[in-house]
Amino acid sequence: MDPVNTTPPLIPRPESLRVLDGHFPIGPDTGVRGPDDIAELARELLGAHGSGSEIELTLTDDPALGAEGYRLAITEDGARAEATAPAGLRWAVQTLRQLTREGRLPHVEITDRPRFAWRGSLLDVARWCHPLPFLYKYVDLLALHKLNTLHLHLTDDQGWRFEVKRYPRLTEFGGFRTGSVVGHNREGRENDTPHGGFYTQDELRDLVAYAARRGVRIMPEIDAPGHMQAAIAAYPWLGNDPDRQLPVRIRWGISQHVLNTADGTVEFVRQVLDELTDVFPFEYVHIGGDEVPPDEWAVSVEAGRRIATEGLDGPERLLGWWAGQLATHLGKLGRRAAVWDELIEQGVPDDAAVFAWRGVDRVELATRSGLDVVAAPEEFTYLDWAEADGPDEPLAIRHGLPLDKVHGFRPLPSVLGVQGQLWSEYLPTTDLVEWRAYPRLAALAEVGWRAGERDFADFHARLTGHLPLLDALGVRYHPLASLGTA
Repeated sequence: MDPVNTTPPLIPRPESLRVLDGHFPIGPDTGVRGPDDIAELARELLGAHGSGSEIELTLTDDPALGAEGYRLAITEDGARAEATAPAGLRWAVQTLRQLTREGRLPHVEITDRPRFAWRGSLLDVARWCHPLPFLYKYVDLLALHKLNTLHLHLTDDQGWRFEVKRYPRLTEFGGFRTGSVVGHNREGRENDTPHGGFYTQDELRDLVAYAARRGVRIMPEIDAPGHMQAAIAAYPWLGNDPDRQLPVRIRWGISQHVLNTADGTVEFVRQVLDELTDVFPFEYVHIGGDEVPPDEWAVSVEAGRRIATEGLDGPERLLGWWAGQLATHLGKLGRRAAVWDELIEQGVPDDAAVFAWRGVDRVELATRSGLDVVAAPEEFTYLDWAEADGPDEPLAIRHGLPLDKVHGFRPLPSVLGVQGQLWSEYLPTTDLVEWRAYPRLAALAEVGWRAGERDFADFHARLTGHLPLLDALGVRYHPLASLGTA
């Protein structure tokens, strides 16, 4: 068969794609054969429940494909995919899912593999506790775009969302606040409408299993020692003024209230991590470390003793000490710590990964320091920033991150990968999360997957053809601007 010019609207674009003349019909009578769990996933996503083997998924021994690569050929006889690992077959299934239009698969030959091993998205469920069914949908959309990691931000000053059986007040009290910010944080307005909620350990285990079937790992984050006001409100002895009853914070921004440095407080976080790692099997656990004001430590007798005992230069160095304590404990549990880039100056714990968020220069600094780095610079990956600056745009923390800028991000080749962030201060509804996430998260998926040069006009054309699939999945994405406009 001769190649044809029509490029299927695949996102991300495969490494190698040859489109041939003809189509293969696919429907409920189409059969799938392959490893049980992946074949079942294919039946579910493709609606193919026949008894034959028109779609064949095969594990093979070809190191050239790598851990996540695959080959796919669709002919008049059906579809044949092969990969060296289950991850590759799962991505082949997602490619088939995107290719299926009006009950037909185009005849193609594809060889595909990702550039980076880490292709992620952070979802903040601490500021707003989004419904559990939405998390399932979010995972499914990540998998559709071959994003393999969900970074779940579970705790912050405004709410604690992870059930800890040893410390029930974390969710019973720390999971609920008495109001929320109205308008922009700088306006200083609040309402008195309570907000709260949390996820049980069993609910999160089920989510982890669902994600794993789709090739998505979930990295939980317990942010410490800052961003901990909800925990301190639940258990005042964790704070630097244990006689003071703090509320769960309403305002966005940075709280001055941080964990104290007592042995019992360190043990508290260790015990939280024990329960967390029992739910989330992923290698990495994010322990935060961002935006930690040292003011309370500077006047704390307990912190002063800790500084002297550990031989630290001052209260600012307690952040590095805290990270070291938690990373060491995670190591004993067979896990690795992930931290924000504030730890670069403090001393990144051994074997930890750094999430560099405060600009591309921080990505470069962390990389030059020989660290394992996930590139998450805010100017390219903070998807809670507004895509456009206009009267129809919902309220956002900042403006100035259009689709073409996300697609134009050029990460250093030595990083572990890339990640898009959706902080939820101004995303109180799931519709708003989707509005901010898509289509920019699709652009970032292409950044993480595709090596070599990327052409925005080509991406824009494929994205236009991809949007009907998002429509069918009920995604409330941001309207696609005309090419060349913000």
